[in-house]
Amino acid sequence: MKTRIAIWCGVGLLIAGCWAVYFAIANKDKPIEPVVNALARITCPVAIAGSHFPIRFYWVLVLNAATYALVGLIVEAARQRLARGSR
Repeated sequence: MKTRIAIWCGVGLLIAGCWAVYFAIANKDKPIEPVVNALARITCPVAIAGSHFPIRFYWVLVLNAATYALVGLIVEAARQRLARGSR
């Protein structure tokens, strides 16, 4: 279970990093499309807080990884309970 939660954490870190690269190379003169904004807020929940006050890049990575680790913990605990219940 620890490995799976670590994978969730790594995925959260990777997703935040990909969004950071995307927004760094995106054209600053063009406004962000609503679909891209919504997708970023869904996959990187820290972006919601970042729209209200500035958050440093490394904190976004850490907080998104922690968020995904928490979600992974919940999902993996539920998976184990469901697996035990079906036996």
